[in-house]
Amino acid sequence: MANTAKKTILVTGGAGFIGSNLIEHLVKNPNNKVISLDNYFTGSRDNHIPGATYIEGHTKDIAKLITEIPDIVYHLGEYSRVEQSFADMPIVWESNKAGTFAVLEFCRKHNCKIIYAGSSTKFGDGGLGRDQSPYAWTKASNTELVRNYGTWFGLRYAITYFYNVYGAREISTGPYATLIAIFKSKFKNKEPLTVVTPGTQVRNFTHVDDIVRGLIAVGEKGEGDDYGLGAEDGYSILDIAQTFGGEIVMLPERKGNRMESSIDLSRAKNELGWCAEKKVIDHIREFVVSI
Repeated sequence: MANTAKKTILVTGGAGFIGSNLIEHLVKNPNNKVISLDNYFTGSRDNHIPGATYIEGHTKDIAKLITEIPDIVYHLGEYSRVEQSFADMPIVWESNKAGTFAVLEFCRKHNCKIIYAGSSTKFGDGGLGRDQSPYAWTKASNTELVRNYGTWFGLRYAITYFYNVYGAREISTGPYATLIAIFKSKFKNKEPLTVVTPGTQVRNFTHVDDIVRGLIAVGEKGEGDDYGLGAEDGYSILDIAQTFGGEIVMLPERKGNRMESSIDLSRAKNELGWCAEKKVIDHIREFVVSI
């Protein structure tokens, strides 16, 4: 039987890459009232989806900005770049610490279920990844804080972990761009693809449509930690660049660039019946043919 209960859903970072794709799905259900809170640091008004309500502001001010009580909060509105986070420490702290604390307090006060988007970086390199960058550490320590809010205050929560998301509305240029979008832009412009040395670092590239399906399932049924949402196939950055084809230029090594990716999909698979359906190699090949 279809769920006809009316829900108010808040998406922080709703004008961003993943948030806008999530909202695009959520508004299809006429029983959902969908609200976005975004400060447009990396989000864009071009990503606005008809049918959603958009509020501009920082998550640290959520208590002043959000006047309705949501049934569920998808907290996607954090700083989310590894290497760039070394240069952006004050922004990282304000977004990922001050902002997330305010969101947790808001959810505690109003008894909202929170779906927290953790980062798979904390599992990289045998667990050493959590301390390899300001981004990774703030995200890893936030998962502990969310869990503790559950223990201390009875907060209803579920924590997901994304693995290298790609797809519609990725950022393709500038310091906050994502790899697949960067490679697409360079390939389209007939520029060499730039790969950070050594190039053998492995990632599990996951299509945003699969991530959205997972988020919806976690929102409806998930309780607790460890909902990994990622494609099982891992590829090195050189594998990805070579699939595009053309010239490859190697860049110097960068701080925070983990070598290995550890992925655990057991809860998502066993409890939610979720698995990634799309493959990055197919996506790249279709893109290359279309150019």
